[in-house]
Amino acid sequence: MSEPLMPESYHAIIRHGAYHQREGAPSARQPYALTDEGLAQARACGDELAAMIAQHGLQLAPVIHCSHQLRAWQTATEIADRLRAHGHEITEIHETGALAERGLGSAANLTVAEIEAVLRDDPRHEAPPAGWKSDSDYRLPLEGAESLMMAGARVAGHLRDSAGAGAGRLTVHVGHGASFRHAAHHLGLLEKEDLAKLSMFHARALLLCYRGHDSWSRFAGAWKVRTPKEDPID
Repeated sequence: MSEPLMPESYHAIIRHGAYHQREGAPSARQPYALTDEGLAQARACGDELAAMIAQHGLQLAPVIHCSHQLRAWQTATEIADRLRAHGHEITEIHETGALAERGLGSAANLTVAEIEAVLRDDPRHEAPPAGWKSDSDYRLPLEGAESLMMAGARVAGHLRDSAGAGAGRLTVHVGHGASFRHAAHHLGLLEKEDLAKLSMFHARALLLCYRGHDSWSRFAGAWKVRTPKEDPID
């Protein structure tokens, strides 16, 4: 007897809008707000998402998920307001640590130069390799730090958990570019060698389809292709 078919579910992964950043600091868990440009990007994303829902005949789940970072929450809030304006019901914005960007642990929100100085002055640690910020497998040897791959596995776990609960519907997730890209690798959507070549547009929805048995595909939207000299900070 064949297994019953699982209903498809759809998932919009959305990188936050442009925000105020501390210069020279890896863009991870900084606590700063969206810029005016970022707010406009988030509102435009809500309108674009409403159009995608209508185009593909999707049913929207009433809960939007986002990380605890202010920029993600603001992006989710602006998207929710625009979706409501288009007649959709949004009952909750659910914040979760599962959608956070890579954690740098005790080095959170230090600049790259400060982090490298910390490691240089600590006799227990070696200097980080060149390009460590964008090295998928490198984890700072500091308490609470994650590698990008570890962050991606965390986000992929959140998406897998949401897939079963949102059968037949589109669920919106607002988070961060690097952890979403590495989650896509864990879900079989991106090859490892493509991770450094791609990014995500600010506040532009990328739709994924889940068909059961951990089978994922990109349904709509596009990755951003990096220019050769583009800074890989997400």
